[in-house]
Amino acid sequence: TPSGPPMTLIDVTALAGSLRDAAKAEILPRFRRLEPGTVKVKSNPTDLVTEADTEAEWAIKREVERRWPGTLVVGEESVAADPALLGRLAAAEVAITVDPVDGTANFAAGLPLFAVMAAIVVRGETVGGIIYDPMGDDWMLAERGAGAWHRRPDGAEERLRVREPASLADMIAHVSIAFLPPERKPEILANLAKLRISANYRVAGHDYRTFASGHAHCVMFNKLMPWDHLPGALISEEAGGHVRKFDGSPYRPADLRGGLLLATDAESWSLLRREVFTL
Repeated sequence: TPSGPPMTLIDVTALAGSLRDAAKAEILPRFRRLEPGTVKVKSNPTDLVTEADTEAEWAIKREVERRWPGTLVVGEESVAADPALLGRLAAAEVAITVDPVDGTANFAAGLPLFAVMAAIVVRGETVGGIIYDPMGDDWMLAERGAGAWHRRPDGAEERLRVREPASLADMIAHVSIAFLPPERKPEILANLAKLRISANYRVAGHDYRTFASGHAHCVMFNKLMPWDHLPGALISEEAGGHVRKFDGSPYRPADLRGGLLLATDAESWSLLRREVFTL
């Protein structure tokens, strides 16, 4: 047997097409047309689910089961219905994580900034990542060891590279502040004044896309759910970024605790961890 996990038999391009199909069938027809009562609150007033989320996830799951029988599908809405499903991810031979509408609050508010994401996990290692933007109709995707790419439906593609390092005062950061510990939030928010710009799109997929395409120097998250971060973390690594948990360890599919910090290089990561994200 091979010493490491095999490359998956799942075709990343085919899976990317399935995300697009689900978006066109179940998400875009509902954008700015959600019926009253189809938007529901989950854990708090900013944690929403719509029928676009649930219908898109079922559509992707059905397609995965048709194309690749036996693959474990770990979707955000499936786990909400059956939390035990999340515990099966790390031990699965082959699994796909799905975030059917990343940025549901934006989607529900009629803001055109949301994404459809999937990651391929083989024996506990992320080997493929896809972030599809329904509004731009394009993907950012990566396979481990093969680089990260911006791809359009006509097949045109461009390799992704993170931005060149910058001084702290010139850095552009995307920072998810919603899950910062309340007692530490004032200090972190004050530290962000050391940077040129700190932004919060409320959608991880576009934070990752911005970073991997060289338009930001840093991204920080403080809540780890695999469907939110496995695709973007791999894409960012393959684009040359330095991706680590706050304790400096690599981010793995089974990791559900601790924050995640991405920077253009290891030196910038250490600087940001010391001067800004003092968690």
